[in-house]
Amino acid sequence: MEINKVMVIGAGQMGSGIAQVCAMAGFEVILQDLKDEFLDRGFSGIRKNLQRQADKEKITAAEMEETIGRLERSLSIESAREADLIIEAAVENMEIKKTIFAKLDELAQPHAILATNTSSLPITEIAAATDRPGKVIGMHFMNPVPVMKLVEIIRGLATEDSVYEAVEQMTHSLKKVPVEVNDFPGFVSNRILMPMINEAIFTLYEGVASREAIDEVMKLGMNHPMGPLTLADFIGLDTCLYIMETLHEGFGDDKYRPCPLLRKYVKAGWLGKKSGRGFYEYA
Repeated sequence: MEINKVMVIGAGQMGSGIAQVCAMAGFEVILQDLKDEFLDRGFSGIRKNLQRQADKEKITAAEMEETIGRLERSLSIESAREADLIIEAAVENMEIKKTIFAKLDELAQPHAILATNTSSLPITEIAAATDRPGKVIGMHFMNPVPVMKLVEIIRGLATEDSVYEAVEQMTHSLKKVPVEVNDFPGFVSNRILMPMINEAIFTLYEGVASREAIDEVMKLGMNHPMGPLTLADFIGLDTCLYIMETLHEGFGDDKYRPCPLLRKYVKAGWLGKKSGRGFYEYA
């Protein structure tokens, strides 16, 4: 199962990062989104990232231009007809993902692999929206994609061995480390990370310590590169809430109950770094 051309759906931070690493690894890449402004922002981010690497002499100017030359933009999901692997990196919403995958099932070549970058939603349920569940798989990249080495590869109930092997091999070619994970809510990364962040929010909510103190304890005491409240701001508090709700619903266990303070901040529009305010303020 040979992968030569990759299509990435969604030109946001995750999608553009995935497109960048695929292009850097030598794959022809179609980056697709609904509006020119989204694609402009995505391509601008890719160019800035590549320029930063060129300035640090991690890549040459020629390699930068070659990478950009392997990237193509598209406003139509019909471009899926050309791809061997399609990686969906759209908004984290089950109904939207199922709609996209049903359409991809109609358009993509019979051999094409349909992957989702979901961070918590069931691969089996997404696959059920298609008539090719054996060709559907999860590829959960970490943010920021060009920097982080891990890719969680999640099999759905019907995912074929050959599909897993092709995606695992492709992940190695991206200079990433693939880790096989079973299809449970939150997989491994978010099942462990998000309850920790949620508990940090409860610790603030209950007045145990200040935001700075909580982050400092985890940085200095546990050797984390950033504190959990800072990390939540970087991830996006709306995303944190959505994943906690997915865990709570998926397991039916109150240990995954989102903290009321997290809900309050999201309702206030305090979503973290992207909105200028979360647990901290951002200029």
